[in-house]
Amino acid sequence: MTEKHSFGVDPITCHAFSGDRTGLAMSHNNNDVMVYKKQANKWVQKSELTEHGQRVTSIDWAAKSNRLVTCGADRNAYVWTQEGDEWKPNLVILRINRAATCVRWSPEENKFAVGSGARVISVCYFEQENNWWVSKHIKKPIRSTITSVDWHPNNILLAAGSTDFKARVFSGYVKEVEPKPSSTNWGNKMTFGNLMAEFSTTGGGWVHSVSFSASGEKLAWVGHDSSIGIVDAANGQQLSLIKGSFLPFDEITWVTENSIVVVGYDCCPKLFTHQSGDIKFVHDLDVPSAGGETKVTAMSRFKSLDKKGASGQATDTALKTLHQNTITQVSIHAGSKSDASKITTSGADGQLIIWDLKSLEKSMAGLKIA
Repeated sequence: MTEKHSFGVDPITCHAFSGDRTGLAMSHNNNDVMVYKKQANKWVQKSELTEHGQRVTSIDWAAKSNRLVTCGADRNAYVWTQEGDEWKPNLVILRINRAATCVRWSPEENKFAVGSGARVISVCYFEQENNWWVSKHIKKPIRSTITSVDWHPNNILLAAGSTDFKARVFSGYVKEVEPKPSSTNWGNKMTFGNLMAEFSTTGGGWVHSVSFSASGEKLAWVGHDSSIGIVDAANGQQLSLIKGSFLPFDEITWVTENSIVVVGYDCCPKLFTHQSGDIKFVHDLDVPSAGGETKVTAMSRFKSLDKKGASGQATDTALKTLHQNTITQVSIHAGSKSDASKITTSGADGQLIIWDLKSLEKSMAGLKIA
């Protein structure tokens, strides 16, 4: 049902899997990227990428071309190409004066987008004659740090969330690398950097994560005010919002055309559905075993008293969820956004967990992934 991997006590800032899921790149809240290879049921470290001068903030692994892209607080991004057992970095000209915060390859893998604290999005593409990656900037009307980006399936439109409480859709059309695009339900004017749509959380929460659905007709985002917003472009860009009594959310992804999984400070992935203009909470994907509070035996209580020098009631600080701290990332592991069978989560507890959605659906009463 779940596959749990521990990588020490340091928080996992970001992770990315290779296309065949046998490779894993990860950063542990520092300026290094560890590359692992799966052997049997364990992850064995094969490489350490040390080019960044400050904390790595985001990683993405291109499934088809097998290239890694990383960005960090040092205002740099690197594209890594594997040569044997070594990974060679390639320079990216970002032209930003604040930390790079997030990076994502486009579906065709001919460009990628980097969000930053400089209030710009750098859309980067390869310049053959100079053997480096150059960038074009999307600036207006962004007024604060970009926290997340996600590409539309058409390889042109780009969604971005930011700390000015907005989720936006831009045109990321780069005429140097792709043919002129056709119009979509998000708009007709596809010149680079054109603002196609803009939406607000209404509650004043930073937008932490954005995600296009598999068809590209829906855009979902989560805010720090525990809100979820979804826009349906095929239905006149109808906006749906929900705000529950949850702790703040950090990331979101579609797992079917109508279902989303969100993660955050609750330490538990949550499933929501969007149908007929309504967003509804369905189920927690991590349900504590029945039986209420954890039993404390006389021997375990004595050991606790002896170890901690405590008195009175024995205290158990372990959460009943698999993740023991904030979940900072969720991504598709098997399948696609139209029909995901497995997802992965990583968090501040140093753990990476693979969730089998199909098995969970069978074993949990009330869990239905539509």
